[in-house]
Amino acid sequence: MDIDFRWGGNPSIILAVDAVVASLPIQLKDLQVYTVIRVIFQLSEDIPCISAVVVALLADPEPKIQYTLKAIGGSLTAVPGLSDMIDDTVDSIVSDMLLWPHRHVVKLGVNVDTSDLELKPQGRLSVTVVKATSLRNKEMIGKSDPYVKLYVRPMFKVKTKVIDDDLNPEWNETFDLIVEDKETQSVIFEVYDEDKLQQDKRLGVAKLAVNTLESEITQDATLKLLHSLDPIKNKDTKDRGTLHLKVKYHPFTKEEQLEALEMEKQAIEERKRLKEAGIIGSTMDAVGSGVGFVGTGIGAGLGFVGSGIGAGAGLVTSGIGAVSSGLGKAGKFMGRTVTGPFSMSRKNGSSSTAPQHDQPSA
Repeated sequence: MDIDFRWGGNPSIILAVDAVVASLPIQLKDLQVYTVIRVIFQLSEDIPCISAVVVALLADPEPKIQYTLKAIGGSLTAVPGLSDMIDDTVDSIVSDMLLWPHRHVVKLGVNVDTSDLELKPQGRLSVTVVKATSLRNKEMIGKSDPYVKLYVRPMFKVKTKVIDDDLNPEWNETFDLIVEDKETQSVIFEVYDEDKLQQDKRLGVAKLAVNTLESEITQDATLKLLHSLDPIKNKDTKDRGTLHLKVKYHPFTKEEQLEALEMEKQAIEERKRLKEAGIIGSTMDAVGSGVGFVGTGIGAGLGFVGSGIGAGAGLVTSGIGAVSSGLGKAGKFMGRTVTGPFSMSRKNGSSSTAPQHDQPSA
């Protein structure tokens, strides 16, 4: 069941953005959400005849999350690119946790088996980042120092090494990314200019749909770099260069699927351990808790089906009504944005299965 959903409120969310010299509190207010929610019921023989609910946001039409940012005791211009950085963080969390095929599964009883509802790895995408050509120069003196971040899920980003002072860098690095739904997922490539004193500048972004690839065949791909993947924001039509890749998709056997699922669970546990130890920042997890609360609220509203599906759907608004307080609590102490990638990466012929972690940014 797909539900057209619109919600607006004014939660109290404070983002603590770490700048070079100090922490700048940013207030996020006037939150509005426009999206289509997909709800799937797992039926059972016991009253109310539903044992679990799956909640997800559909990618088409694209969810719209609108809000206003206000610096507390300062200016938004104090951190260049701050608004775009926050937009990217929010978009990453929504796409990683709730955007179909990702979903939030809500059990409506004890000892409920939801294994058939959970998202499972389908295959492995081997991506060789060969080189980039004709990148834009973001430096006043010298040339950009480019590197590439790539991911299927934002939670599991990987990155190439940095090539200093080069607008036509060659990396020739290979990464294995897990694909959970070949028909709907894409690989995102973000090319950055490393800046040791300020926030790294994004030189361009590109996307490769996994469903365009044939299984077990190595293919060459050349992607044009864009200002943004959002058509509304992509108003800058200047040439940003191209990214050259080699890609191969391998569908998992049952044994490989179970192995990949176990590795993913271990990577998530390791990420939690590092966060608790204070080694990585907490923004992604804190905001993620708020997004998770959204899913829980929807699921709770739909869980009380009562006399039928219509009654359950009618409770969506009251279930979501708690989102404001959930986001507010989650957003009180947000720190630096750090991602904890999960991949089986091979760099320059070597092989490794250890999780990789980006260095803290803002």
